[in-house]
Amino acid sequence: MSSLSTPANGGPEPLLLLLDPVARQTDGESVRIAKDVLCGGADVKVAYPESPSELDRVLAHRGRRRPVVIGSDLALQRVLQALHRHRELGSDPVGMVPVGRVEELATARALGVPGEPVRAARAVLSGAPRKLDLLVDDGGGVALAGVRIAGGGARRPVGRTGGWRSLWAKLAAAEQANALTSEIAEHSPRVRVEADGRLLADVHRPVRLVQLTLPGAASDGSGVLEVVVRAPGALVRARAASVSVVGRGFGYEVDGRPVGPVRARTWTVHPGAWALLLPAA
Repeated sequence: MSSLSTPANGGPEPLLLLLDPVARQTDGESVRIAKDVLCGGADVKVAYPESPSELDRVLAHRGRRRPVVIGSDLALQRVLQALHRHRELGSDPVGMVPVGRVEELATARALGVPGEPVRAARAVLSGAPRKLDLLVDDGGGVALAGVRIAGGGARRPVGRTGGWRSLWAKLAAAEQANALTSEIAEHSPRVRVEADGRLLADVHRPVRLVQLTLPGAASDGSGVLEVVVRAPGALVRARAASVSVVGRGFGYEVDGRPVGPVRARTWTVHPGAWALLLPAA
């Protein structure tokens, strides 16, 4: 495995470009520009993974190449999910060139990734890795920005389909269909919420919102997350390293993507779990 350092000859690390098919459809020109800049500055291998298994395969055979995502927040989240699943999340910093609609790139902006393709590509080539926290659940899922449990359960994704979005969504289609058709879709969930063992909400009272957020969608060095619980006539805020939610069945959103329903889930902050290549200070 490669480290966070540069090669002995002082040149940039070799790269594995993971091109989101949706990004190519959305803004092929930005994808081309970013690809040209990266290919002109490093040894690059380009991959077009169109399924989770194909993504796993190309990551497993990347050698010492650093993964670079060209696409949306969802594409980045899926790559981190795959690296986490294979216990390789901290082995290499990850690069990103954000391409997509504005609402699909909110996390990238919050993390400090340049929005313009040339600047983002140059940050991949000459930037510095910044270690960031990650929210990991006991089911093996990861979240970049946060988790949301709201009245009505997890919402159906909006916008385009196709590419990584539609192919990966199919894998959870059965769970999502259950979440959308269950009774919880019509009522506020009744859940028990504990933050580091402190009771924030119990099942006798419905909640309108449970929101877990990493501060600034990144790491503030504290290794904690921010918790907000809204119930009729009540608002509770807390900071914790771990949050557990238990109920009869509830859906939730991870970085805007619906998951569930589940009966219990615990989310824990993993401090400095991954590194993102950002412009050097």
